[in-house]
Amino acid sequence: MNRKVRAVQYGCGKMSVYLMRYMLEKDVELVAAFDANPTVIGKDIGDIIGGEKTGILVSDAKDADRMMAQLKPDVCVVATLSTIADIKNSFALCAKNGVNAISTCEESLYPWNSSPSITQELDELAKENGVTLAGSGYPDMFWGVLIDTLSGSMHKITKIKGSSSYNVEDYGIALAKGHGAGLSSQAFEQEIGKYNSLSSDEQKKLVESGEYVPSYMWNQNGWLCSKMGLTAISQVQKCVPTTHSEDIHSTTLNMTIKAGQPTGMSAVVTTETKEGITLETECIGKVYATGEFDRNDWTFFGEPETTINVNRPATVQLTCANLVNRIPALIAAEPGYISTDKMPNNAYLSRSLNEYIK
Repeated sequence: MNRKVRAVQYGCGKMSVYLMRYMLEKDVELVAAFDANPTVIGKDIGDIIGGEKTGILVSDAKDADRMMAQLKPDVCVVATLSTIADIKNSFALCAKNGVNAISTCEESLYPWNSSPSITQELDELAKENGVTLAGSGYPDMFWGVLIDTLSGSMHKITKIKGSSSYNVEDYGIALAKGHGAGLSSQAFEQEIGKYNSLSSDEQKKLVESGEYVPSYMWNQNGWLCSKMGLTAISQVQKCVPTTHSEDIHSTTLNMTIKAGQPTGMSAVVTTETKEGITLETECIGKVYATGEFDRNDWTFFGEPETTINVNRPATVQLTCANLVNRIPALIAAEPGYISTDKMPNNAYLSRSLNEYIK
């Protein structure tokens, strides 16, 4: 592309601090930013990212439709909430205005196995308007591309076991509540744990109906199966609360979680495949105690057995960098809802982002 990529930011919270800075540093032209929070609307995006003023002020999200129609950006980066139902309207707005869109929304990475109806609707809308919709972030690389790449070094795989932990304090109140942080033990069991004993078919039906919100690994296992050419024959999820022996204060929830009460949850998704490979993946999202840190641990069982450990990954920054690096592939992809398992693996962009777009 012989000009700068024109982009808009939709959602100007914690993640946008890095998303917008990374785009600007890759010579992307940010032409607008939107948010629904009155305390953010009107701010210069330079103030949000901790840099010099840019002259681009955050606009009310209510004006996004009109402004995108006028500005005609190449891409919109959506960083708001965590489910495809949450971001459906913003994705639809982008598609109707002929704007490619990519989101940090965790479910958006592979919503085909959790919200097939919404995804199909967005896919058709994107095709009608000649644009691409997708999700990306930390899981895209560290739970997906990395695992797919390492599997290529194995002679035989019988099981892939992964576990990744993250501090819900880093991602906002919606994510913290979604992990059960701050609930009583009884409320956790009533709201989240009650589905643990259901069969694969029962859980699948509830997930696809929207009654049961799956953990991130539900979508990740779908992504891995698609990328690795595996056929899932059953998939179940079990969620249990994480606790701590002492009181922990959560700044995100603005409360003190008492000792023994849920600080978050561990969600384990087990997928059996036709090819005989089991995927057992765990995500642990909780309010961290002093001394705890992010981890990403994966073991391949088979020949040879292989383990990789990534300690203290900068999860927020890696989410944002990975997404920004996906923009050239997003723009180059065919129209539709094209999850990143259908795109080339990310590569480091050493030049201006537009130089990677033909």
